[in-house]
Amino acid sequence: MRELVSSGDRRQCLLHGAALLSSGWLGIGAALAGGQLEEPLADSVRSALSAAIASSAPPVPEFSDTAKRLAYLRWLGALSERLKKKKPDFQTRIEFLQTVWYESRRAGLDTTLVMGLIQVESAFRKFAISRVGARGYMQIMPFWARVIGDGDASRLFHMQTNIRFGCVILRHYLDRERGDTFMALGRYNGSRGKTPYPNAVYAAAKNWAHPDA
Repeated sequence: MRELVSSGDRRQCLLHGAALLSSGWLGIGAALAGGQLEEPLADSVRSALSAAIASSAPPVPEFSDTAKRLAYLRWLGALSERLKKKKPDFQTRIEFLQTVWYESRRAGLDTTLVMGLIQVESAFRKFAISRVGARGYMQIMPFWARVIGDGDASRLFHMQTNIRFGCVILRHYLDRERGDTFMALGRYNGSRGKTPYPNAVYAAAKNWAHPDA
C-alpha cells in the first residue's frame, strides 16, 4: 500500500519536528532512549519485510461473528477512555486505536504489548523525535525507510505508516529471537540483553490490558 502524506500534514510534521529538536525534547527518558540498529539483511529478508510494509489492507476490522465484533467494541470503548488524556479528540483517538489494533494483529503481535511500547517510545506523540532521530509513535529509525520502504523518511510521521513499520520491525525481531519477547524488545530499542527497556514496556503494557484485547 502506498500511503501518502498530505502537503498540510507534511508541513505540520516538519514544523513539529523542528520545534522538538530545537527545544531538546527527547520523547522518552534518557535512560531508555535508543533506536533500532541498522544490520545487514539477507535479500530474502529484505524482500519479505518490504512486502509486509507495502501490502494493501485498510485498518477496518472484519469479524466472523457478532461475539467477536462486540468484544472488539468493548476493547475500543475501554481503551478510548484510558487514552483520553493523551488524545483528547475523540475521532483522532478512535482512529489511532483502530490502527494499532489492526496493525498489531496483522503482524501477529500482542496489541497490549504494542500499546505499552508506544507509551514508552513516544508517550503517544505523533511527532516525537528521539536524540538519535527515531520518529513518530513507534520511534522508527529513518534508515528503515531506505532499507524496506520508498526512501521517504518524512512519511514515518504518518500514523498508519509509522505503526505498520513498527509492528513489522518488532515482528522481524521476534522472529530473529525465536519468539523471545524480552530479547526482541531489546533489539527494538538497540539495547539487546539489557533489562530497563523491556521491563518498562512490560510495565506500561499493564495500563492497556483488557480481557478483549
